[in-house]
Amino acid sequence: MVANALFVTTILFLAGLLYLMQECEFLIPYRRLLWEQYAGAIARFAALLYLNVFAAVYAAWRKLFLKDTGQKLAHLEKQLKGGVSLSRELSERLKD
Repeated sequence: MVANALFVTTILFLAGLLYLMQECEFLIPYRRLLWEQYAGAIARFAALLYLNVFAAVYAAWRKLFLKDTGQKLAHLEKQLKGGVSLSRELSERLKD
């Protein structure tokens, strides 16, 4: 799940970066000045933005794709502890 969230975050981040580069063409003459004076601040901002987008994507991923997981696991555990078992090996591991 983390790998999928990283992939989606990277795609969104690159798409946003390409859009921003297209919109900021007027800054091309000041490229050297911006790079020398503001590269650190831009890198920190980009890293924090990437982490925030990753957290949002990960939270949305969990909310959308892990619905009712706790209930499903509780049902499985109830079956394993009871007489009706899905697998003898799983029941034996749970007893240990």
